[in-house]
Amino acid sequence: MTDASVFPAPVVQWSHPEDQRAGKPLLVLLHGYGANEQDLMGLADMLPAGFAIASVRAPLAMGQGYTWFPLTASIEYTLERVTEASAYVQEWIDGIRPHHPSVTLLGFSMGMAMATTLLRQRPQDYAAVVGLSGFAVDAGADPSFHDADLQGTVPFFWGRDQQDPVITADKIDFTMGWVRKHVKLTKVLYTGMWHGINQQEIGHVGEFLTHEVLNKQD
Repeated sequence: MTDASVFPAPVVQWSHPEDQRAGKPLLVLLHGYGANEQDLMGLADMLPAGFAIASVRAPLAMGQGYTWFPLTASIEYTLERVTEASAYVQEWIDGIRPHHPSVTLLGFSMGMAMATTLLRQRPQDYAAVVGLSGFAVDAGADPSFHDADLQGTVPFFWGRDQQDPVITADKIDFTMGWVRKHVKLTKVLYTGMWHGINQQEIGHVGEFLTHEVLNKQD
């Protein structure tokens, strides 16, 4: 069993030096399985400039990269490991939240599972969520997931390719049911993207973040 208390200190790559972050809305990037904190930072220059962007490294080494929680050969997971990882990220976010007027999450693949878990555990804490080529976990009746408190008001962007060969149909079906019930959904399908991110999608994400977060700052 992995105890979140023995995870390493978070490794974070920032878009701005420390003296330029305070007061900016925070956008937290959560990478996919086997990647690292540098993976999504390549998107930073294509995202709205008004954010302080932080890309967080997952805590578990996996091959040449890292993972938020272990997967089995059938691409399955245990909820306990998911919640350990979410607690790890949530503690880090809590430490820096006071310096930012809002926090938005962007997760790719497994990172989308992390982003949706964080939202479901603390629905009031996040301005918006972006999920790219990923899924939400089936949490059953786990009391740490507060889906009933999500009243369809949190803006949520979900982009994916229907031909994505990685995310299995059962995960897509669960996620589809979840987003329709619990968030203010913007869903866009892309072709030829497979399990990835393309420039058109990032353009749409930038528009979404500008409209739903930056334009609503006090």
